[in-house]
Amino acid sequence: MISATPSLSVWSLSSHHPADFESLIEQFATEYAFYGAGKVALRDGLETISVANQNVLIPAYLPDAVAEPIVEIGLEPRFYAVTESLHPNVSDIRNRIDSDTAAIVSVNYFGFPQPGLETIAELTDEYDCYHVDDNAHSPLSMHDGTLLGTDGDIGITSLWKQFPVPNGAVLYLNDTAIVDDYAPSAYEGVREHLDVSDCQFLLKSIAFELFDRNTRVRESIDTLVSGSGLGRVTASPRNRYENEKSQMSKLTHRIFADADPESIRSNRRENFRTWNEVLDSRSDVVPIFDSMPEGVCPQVFPVRTADSSEFIRQLEQLGVDGANTWPRLSESVRDNPAYETSNLLSRSTVVLPVHQHIESSAIEAVGDALR
Repeated sequence: MISATPSLSVWSLSSHHPADFESLIEQFATEYAFYGAGKVALRDGLETISVANQNVLIPAYLPDAVAEPIVEIGLEPRFYAVTESLHPNVSDIRNRIDSDTAAIVSVNYFGFPQPGLETIAELTDEYDCYHVDDNAHSPLSMHDGTLLGTDGDIGITSLWKQFPVPNGAVLYLNDTAIVDDYAPSAYEGVREHLDVSDCQFLLKSIAFELFDRNTRVRESIDTLVSGSGLGRVTASPRNRYENEKSQMSKLTHRIFADADPESIRSNRRENFRTWNEVLDSRSDVVPIFDSMPEGVCPQVFPVRTADSSEFIRQLEQLGVDGANTWPRLSESVRDNPAYETSNLLSRSTVVLPVHQHIESSAIEAVGDALR
């Protein structure tokens, strides 16, 4: 079975690697702060650089809850269109930007650098607004000698997307004036002690390893231990955002402080290449990225297919957990003709797991069966 996320082995907490993630951050960010979730970090960052009644431009091709922190602090989220290659649609941005725009958000989709940042920089200069570098998908991705997420005036990244942790995010502050104005909410920082949620996460991780090949049992454990399941999927975007409001878990901080970034990046890149090779013969499945730049640490292996439901069904039958379409769009974007490409992408894009605890031989076996 290929699991959806990396697992946490209890013995992994006892090792220490000198090249830890926090040392990596310190090389590239002027200042940074820890949070429980990326959207909460985004909230505090935007509140630092904006005033009431301004607007924030964000890509339409994003999950529905991303707009919630923008609305909460009295700003207007304005969605802009993207192209099928995940470039920002510059013409559409120009139609939506104005003198009340506080910031333009770019997104490093699936851990790959966002194309077109030069144009966004020109627009932020022209309209005297800020650039937010959303790197939620891959805290370990590098490009041209820079840590993704630190290209903008502010940036965010989410740790749980690549580490086996219960929560965790980082807010990057890349301008000294912003650092001086930054006034964090109560959700900034790391919890002082391990709590019930940390214990639940540890228990679930151990149980998942014991029942690795039994999907039904794993789902039952997930529901029993963490209270997840149907409610988590169907909760409103607002409720999901509210549920994420917390400081970084003490367990999260311990795990990523001991992580080896280079090893994680290397394993994920190898699994990305393996998926690319085994799916090469499938004419009905097209990878979104033609190549993988040096330094990129992929979150997933994203593909496009005309029949996403059938492809996901095939993968599930072969024991691939976590393959799904991405994302669930905001209500104002869903089925809106102005965002036709984003709707097409959300229906046809399927993401496959590449995390560091997958053996490439398991992916090869799936590929043989698919062929």
